[in-house]
Amino acid sequence: MKILFFGRGVVSTQYAWAFEKAGHTVEFYVRKGRKETYGNSVHLEIWDARKSLKGKFVNENWKITLNEEVNPNHDYDLIFVSVNTEQVSSAIDYLKNRVGNATVLFFNNFWQDPKTEVVPIPLNQVVFGFPGAGGGIENNKLRGGFLKTVFIEGSRHGVETRIEEVRQLFWGAEFKVSTLKDMRSWLWNHFAINAAMEVELVKCGSFSNMMESPQLLSNIGLNLREIVPVLKAKGAKIDLITNLFAYLPHKFLGFLLGKVVFSPKSLSRKFMVYNNSRPGYALQEVFNTAQKFNVSTPRLKAAFK
Repeated sequence: MKILFFGRGVVSTQYAWAFEKAGHTVEFYVRKGRKETYGNSVHLEIWDARKSLKGKFVNENWKITLNEEVNPNHDYDLIFVSVNTEQVSSAIDYLKNRVGNATVLFFNNFWQDPKTEVVPIPLNQVVFGFPGAGGGIENNKLRGGFLKTVFIEGSRHGVETRIEEVRQLFWGAEFKVSTLKDMRSWLWNHFAINAAMEVELVKCGSFSNMMESPQLLSNIGLNLREIVPVLKAKGAKIDLITNLFAYLPHKFLGFLLGKVVFSPKSLSRKFMVYNNSRPGYALQEVFNTAQKFNVSTPRLKAAFK
């Protein structure tokens, strides 16, 4: 398969590396001027957890192909889009007349209805999914990693063949595919958890600081408890993880997050600590939606002070 990755971001780069190792042709689209800035390689210091929970450490200077333009008559089989939620609209604006016959895999979060957000890209060419990867890039060095499982939407009328091809792509690269029957609700729940974490991140300044504080980790549950009515107002089904985070005793949740989910030696903690993205977008979006539905969220509101 010939795959174009939209942007040379943390998630795109790691899956591109895995797919190339599995025998696929991978290239990146980057904005004008970035090809010279990035150069023809990226240094990887990542944990590959496809075969072991502990992960295999990869330290490699990986050569890559960058393009600053996408020919509308391209021969890509798949366009892989994994960008920050606030960047989705600009990605769609660039790709809308350049999709050709390719499948477009949106591998990122949404807070609005994904099916309406991707218009005018034809829905019968779109597949929705979500990664199990994280980390950060700084000075052309990517530190992070990826887990074995990825998430792909369930069967959707008219897109069955494309969804199956995406599943086969990941299976062929030794990933496990978890099928999501209600992709929209799953994404909204995930976005809500991100917002609940960002309330604490804007206070403490970094993922590292948050991971070191049982109190801040405990607060995530209290923040999410305020967001659950917002999810319900949007029409989302509240999933198990959201319910657990929101309604477990918050001090126990803090212990669980700090000692188990993000334990000092865990890969998930490494992925979070390496994350150098700026927090606040998910928090702002959820707070705006809460106001729209007249849902009181004092803990979210206080984060803006």
